[in-house]
Amino acid sequence: MREPVDARRQRILAAVQARGTARVRDLADELQVSVVTVRRDVEELTREGRLRRGHGVVRSTLPAAEVPARDLADGDRVAVVVPERHSYLTETLHGARTVLEEAGVRLALHIAPQATGAERPLVERALEDGARGLLLAPRWSSRAAEEADHGWLAALDVPTVLMERRPRRGSAPHVLDSVCSDHWYGAHLAVEHLVGLGHRRMVFATRDDSPTARTLRAAFAEIAGAHPLVEHWAWALSSPESGPEGPYSARETAELPALLRETGATAVVLHGDVDALMIVQRLADDAVRVPEDCSVVAYDDVVAGLATPPLTAVAPPRAEVGRVAAELLLERLREPGGRPARRVELLPRLMVRGSTRPTVDTMSV
Repeated sequence: MREPVDARRQRILAAVQARGTARVRDLADELQVSVVTVRRDVEELTREGRLRRGHGVVRSTLPAAEVPARDLADGDRVAVVVPERHSYLTETLHGARTVLEEAGVRLALHIAPQATGAERPLVERALEDGARGLLLAPRWSSRAAEEADHGWLAALDVPTVLMERRPRRGSAPHVLDSVCSDHWYGAHLAVEHLVGLGHRRMVFATRDDSPTARTLRAAFAEIAGAHPLVEHWAWALSSPESGPEGPYSARETAELPALLRETGATAVVLHGDVDALMIVQRLADDAVRVPEDCSVVAYDDVVAGLATPPLTAVAPPRAEVGRVAAELLLERLREPGGRPARRVELLPRLMVRGSTRPTVDTMSV
């Protein structure tokens, strides 16, 4: 005998309220009915205000305190979406994977191609496949690209944690959990190290095509501009393709050897590592010796230690960002809606190697 509609809907309601959230496919399997039938029931319960729908999932409308905490089931899945060709995030991904696997949670990795808006269809597909939570690192190569994602990010109906991304204050996704390196502090470490070695004139050559790059550019300008011992500083793009925002001045796109001569700088900070290695090679071709003529600090420390000489580098806590983000996501999955959103910042470290040395004047004192 077919189960009455009202009875089936009560069973759906009870199952979702017991867990806080449930997949439509799982409910269909438990009730031994079609997915279409469950979706129809969920639509009606949502219309009545008794449930909330997401992408392939259903959530309870009970206050968080009334929804029992739920242990994660072995094999639960979360999705991780990161941009392609982004070596910086590789260690972050490994850090997250370790935490999730220890909790018995499966990780579904999605690689977003280098195109504006590429993350959204991947997220929608992951949710349709049953992902119960998300770890995201959108590319956001420009401010416009970031703002274009604000609407759908804010509408996500599953626990979501941003990694190394911090939405603009007051924007719609400002309320999402996020775990980031404190890149202002990383810039501070680089400047203080060089000033401590006696360098008073420096150049910051950074990328300008990501939230991290834009944060670093602003941080260097603020720190160097206010530092009582920095006599002169200049900013330039680390490579021609690393700045989609534009337009830039002639100095901001100048070749670094020429900019060093023009400014009399004795030190540079370079973002990121690959650009840093290539710039050091260009300096050598122009008879600029590192560190004898110019001290170099790289930012990222992915491959900086492999250079000749090994580069002093600011090392953001990449793996720890992934671990903390995954732990925060698991916490959200166990206690849906339990705590206020959190914006976690972790401090980078400075790895001193052979590419920095005191200035000649300092050495002669």
